[in-house]
Amino acid sequence: MRILELEDKLVEAREEMRYKATHDSLTGLWNRGSIVSDFDRELARARREDGVVTLLICDLDHFKQVNDVYGHLAGDEVLQSVASRLVNSVRSYDMVGRYGGEEFLLVLAGCDANLAERRAEEIRSVVAGRAIETSSGLLSVTLSIGVLTSDLWGNELGASQLLKEADKALYCAKADGRNCARIALPSLRELLTEVGRSHG
Repeated sequence: MRILELEDKLVEAREEMRYKATHDSLTGLWNRGSIVSDFDRELARARREDGVVTLLICDLDHFKQVNDVYGHLAGDEVLQSVASRLVNSVRSYDMVGRYGGEEFLLVLAGCDANLAERRAEEIRSVVAGRAIETSSGLLSVTLSIGVLTSDLWGNELGASQLLKEADKALYCAKADGRNCARIALPSLRELLTEVGRSHG
């Protein structure tokens, strides 16, 4: 019995270590390494099966002001609440991770370009639509979102390069006034190169 108890504790400790290694301690979401690996894996599967995957990179607008004005405890409560809203806004097999301080990454399998913009808008409005309860009172927050769908980009770029393109779209959303979503589109030159390859 003693040996069995020790084995059980060992299994529990191993599972706890695995969880801590793959999850963000504050929000309980996948951590940066895990969510980027998920995107890489989903991208490979989409290409193998002639499918599609959408990536959303979401950034909380003016989050530094929340920390500066209301304190880091309120900031943490905002991050936890936004994380919960993001998880509740997607399907059970979609993936949500904390990408950085106030940045989140969502990987939506089977979501094509036609659907991606609508999904991004729904997610944006879920976060912006209702103030968040914190120990410092109700706080309203908004998201800027960069959207990238693999079906618009062909098969030339890897996951890390596509992440950079999604980040550029996020930067456009910030530049366009925040609290909006912008789609990453290949430039005309890249499209022409892709067409040239397919006809070559």
